[in-house]
Amino acid sequence: MIVTVTLNPALDITHTVASLVPHTSHRVAEVGIQAGGKGVNVARVLHTLRLPTVAVAFRGGLTGAAIQADLDRHGIAHRLIDTAGESRRTFTIVDVGSGDATVLNEAGPAVTSDEWHALRGEVHRLLADASVLVLSGSLPPQLPDAAYAELTVAAARAGVPVILDAAGPALRAGVAAGPDVVKPNAAELADVTGLPDPLAAAEALHAAGARAVVASLGPDGLLAVTPDGTFRAGPPASLAGNPTGAGDSVVAAIAAGIHTGTSWPHRLSEAVALSAATVRAPRAGHFDADTYHRLARGRVGSLAPTTDTS
Repeated sequence: MIVTVTLNPALDITHTVASLVPHTSHRVAEVGIQAGGKGVNVARVLHTLRLPTVAVAFRGGLTGAAIQADLDRHGIAHRLIDTAGESRRTFTIVDVGSGDATVLNEAGPAVTSDEWHALRGEVHRLLADASVLVLSGSLPPQLPDAAYAELTVAAARAGVPVILDAAGPALRAGVAAGPDVVKPNAAELADVTGLPDPLAAAEALHAAGARAVVASLGPDGLLAVTPDGTFRAGPPASLAGNPTGAGDSVVAAIAAGIHTGTSWPHRLSEAVALSAATVRAPRAGHFDADTYHRLARGRVGSLAPTTDTS
């Protein structure tokens, strides 16, 4: 079973417009509302792939109730911990003309020490049957930067591999705890290491404690520094669409690969295919099945450690 943890879940609201023009009013062509947050998106993708998964998250107020209702409606197993504060919302505006997405993220509710203790306890119980633990997304207010590090240490004691997808201080603290995989994007990678070159930055995170680093480089695909070597993987061509959630699909593919025991090249090919297929889908946590199956057997090229990735 793959356990995903989302400490700052959201109700994702997506508005699709023909063209986004600042300082004007717009008619919304389509509205999508669903449970979100990075770990929830990962669980949704894994559920679609028919892999056993359970989503652990906080739930607060009417928004939290809407998050739970959506998970129930789609049959995604979950363990939700109540918070006194209202769960957050995110708003995504998709411009059909350009394919660009504009995202507004609320901060989320503050989490008390008792609420954090309850969620930690739920994760500890699930680790007994877990094959992978996925820790994804931002931290809510008042949680310590080391929150993901605490869960990483607990998983290591239980012998469960950890994938960490975070940014800033949470990523820095989490890497020091020795996760099996970290999955930053290019901006997060540069921010946490201070190094502009993706390969040098990925190697720095590897040296700091991450056993593998998989960096999302947007249309340039993925760069992975792993125990089996350094690899570069990318789709055959850029795909237009909504990129929101593409990184979460990368995490889902890596988690699936660890769960099933596939090689790193195979995991990366799957990650590229799933992320590209997510760009072609209307919302995060979904993917276009035809695109996925067409790209699933894409090529993965090995890189020498000194290869220029710019």
